[in-house]
Amino acid sequence: MQRRHALLLYPFFAIVLWAGNVIASRLSAHTIGPQAITFYRLLLAVALMSLFVGLPAWRNRSVLWPLLGPFAILGFLAMCLFQCLSYLAAETTTATNMAVFTALTPLLTVALSALLLGEAPTFGMVGGGVLSLGGLVYLVSSGHPPALLQSGVHPGDLLMLVAALVYALYGVLLKRWNLPVGGWQSTYMQALCALAIMFPAFLATPAPLRQLNSETVALIAYAGGLASVVLPFLWIRGVQHLGPNRCAVFMNLLPVLTAAAAIVMLGEPVRPFHVIGGGLVLAGVALAQTFKRPILRRKAAATTAT
Repeated sequence: MQRRHALLLYPFFAIVLWAGNVIASRLSAHTIGPQAITFYRLLLAVALMSLFVGLPAWRNRSVLWPLLGPFAILGFLAMCLFQCLSYLAAETTTATNMAVFTALTPLLTVALSALLLGEAPTFGMVGGGVLSLGGLVYLVSSGHPPALLQSGVHPGDLLMLVAALVYALYGVLLKRWNLPVGGWQSTYMQALCALAIMFPAFLATPAPLRQLNSETVALIAYAGGLASVVLPFLWIRGVQHLGPNRCAVFMNLLPVLTAAAAIVMLGEPVRPFHVIGGGLVLAGVALAQTFKRPILRRKAAATTAT
C-alpha cells in the first residue's frame, strides 16, 4: 500500500514541473521570441535524450522510419504549435488563466474523441462541457460575463483555448494511431521532427543568437531539460504504473499549483473570479472523467425496447 501511494508522486511531480513551465512561459514573454525559445528547448531536449535514446532508436530504425509521417504530425502539434501558442499567449494573459485553459485538455480530448473517433458522448462530457464553458466565460470576463459583449476576450485567452484544442487533438491522434513504439522513442522521434520543422522559423527570427543571455538561458534550460525530458519521464512512469485515467486526474492540480507559484514568483494576484471560474472549469473536467456512461447507449436500448 505504501509503495502504491509512492507511485502517485510520479504524476504529481510531473504536474509540478508543468506548473513551473507555465511560469517559465510567462517569464519568457517580451524576453525571447516564441520561435527562438521553442527551437532552443527542442535542441536541448533532443541533445539530452540522444544520450540514452539515440542508440536504441537507431537500432530500431526499421520500425521507426515508416512512422516518420505520424511522428512529424504529432511533434508539430505538441512540440511546435502548442508551445508557440503558449508562449504567444503568455504575452497577454496571466499564468493562472494559462493553467486553467491547459487543464481543460482532458475534457476537450473526450469531446474530440467523440467527433473524430466515433466514441459515444457521455453524460459527463455534456454536463462537464456546459459547466466548464460557464467557468471559462466567468474567468475571462473577470467575473462580469456581460462585459465580454463590449470588450471581448483577451488575445492570450483565445490563444490558450486554441493551444488546448491542439493538445487535445494530439492526444486523440496518439490514441487513434497507437504507434508500436515505446514512450521514450516516440517522444524522441517527435522531438527530432519538431526540431526540423522549427528550424526555418528559427532562421526567420530576427537576431536569434542575440536572444541568448543569462536570463533566457535559464528559461531554456528549464523548458528543454526539466519540462521536456524529466517531465515526460515522470508522466510515462506514472501512466505505466497507475494508468492514463488516474494520471489525468492530476491535471486538475495544474491551475492550483500554477496560481500559487504565480503569487510567489510573479506577484500575480488571485482574485475571486479566478477561484470561481477556475473551480467551475475543474469541476466540469472532473465530471467528464467521472460519469462515463454513454448517452447513445440509452437511446439505442430505448429504440430496441420499442
